Amino acid sequence: MGERRAAGDQRLRSSVYCENGLITAAFFLGLRFCNLTSPCSEKHVPVSENPSEMDVEALRARHYNATIIERIDCHENLARFRIRPDDGVPPFQAGQYVTLGLGLWEPRLEGTQDDDVPEKKRSRVVKRAYSVSCPLLDDQQALAPVDSLDYLEFYIVLVRAADSPDKAPPALTPRLFCLGKGDRIAIGKKFVGTYTLGQPAPDATVLMLGTGTGEAPHNAMTATLLAGGHKGRIINACCVRYFGDLAYHSLHLSLMEQFPNYRYLPCTTREAVNLDADLPGYVGKQYIQDYFTSGKLAKDAGDPLSPANTHVFLCGNPDMIGYVPPGVSPPKKCGMLPLLIEAGFRHEIHGSGPGRIHFEKYW
Repeated sequence: MGERRAAGDQRLRSSVYCENGLITAAFFLGLRFCNLTSPCSEKHVPVSENPSEMDVEALRARHYNATIIERIDCHENLARFRIRPDDGVPPFQAGQYVTLGLGLWEPRLEGTQDDDVPEKKRSRVVKRAYSVSCPLLDDQQALAPVDSLDYLEFYIVLVRAADSPDKAPPALTPRLFCLGKGDRIAIGKKFVGTYTLGQPAPDATVLMLGTGTGEAPHNAMTATLLAGGHKGRIINACCVRYFGDLAYHSLHLSLMEQFPNYRYLPCTTREAVNLDADLPGYVGKQYIQDYFTSGKLAKDAGDPLSPANTHVFLCGNPDMIGYVPPGVSPPKKCGMLPLLIEAGFRHEIHGSGPGRIHFEKYW
């Protein structure tokens, strides 16, 4: 979570595959997954009033129930949003998701595709669902798990345009990226999703493999495990196109200094060292699948990644995950699911213990 690319923006395409909204959770063939819908299927919540007949501030007062308390930009197309619900943060599990919403009456960021909302629909609220991320560390460099915070953090990429002419323009992020500290937003009251840690043994290895903003739930899981005193290896690997797309990189480095059992392993596919074989540090394109099958992932993690003691979590690009529905021909490049199964891991509906594969699929 090929990659679904936002047209016309090379840096955006390094970390986005659709407008990043988790919509439904399901069980299928023993594999737990959540689908992220494309911009054309965003959920709209209608209201009866026409904004031409009603004050925009009144619409905001009616529908918005949270405040953005901080925005941390990684670059112009990638940001971390910290949002405080008016009624406080209800209990939820690391890895779950919740909806964010904005009115279609709100302005869109300049340079994004216009969605030409009809006047009669401008009073509607568009909602998208996002996995809750985590700041990992607070300002004093102490652990900051999700259950210790009075706000929610989201790791969001700006989708500037639909990725094909037959799809509707993205409705939420072009409006969200106009906002900053102090601005109001709608947030759902129910956290959902089955992509959660469960109860791994204290000495079990937890392997999290992600792409782009699919790192978000893994950050929440990481902080939860470390705060709970987990003793086994915690490995968080993330593939992006450019190093500049790693919004949490420095925080992960600090975590590794504090916790010897934690490893953050970023890899890229579009940096010069990935493309120019004449460079001294040339490594080629570093896809998660190749990183795993080459044995380099296990070596860098300092762990054999044995099914006997390892829980695996996959979140991101479907090509990386590699789930192939029945009756569909497998892709030329194998994803992680068949590779893990070949290595002795398993998927099952009601199983428990190490060796299981959990995954969350973007769009």
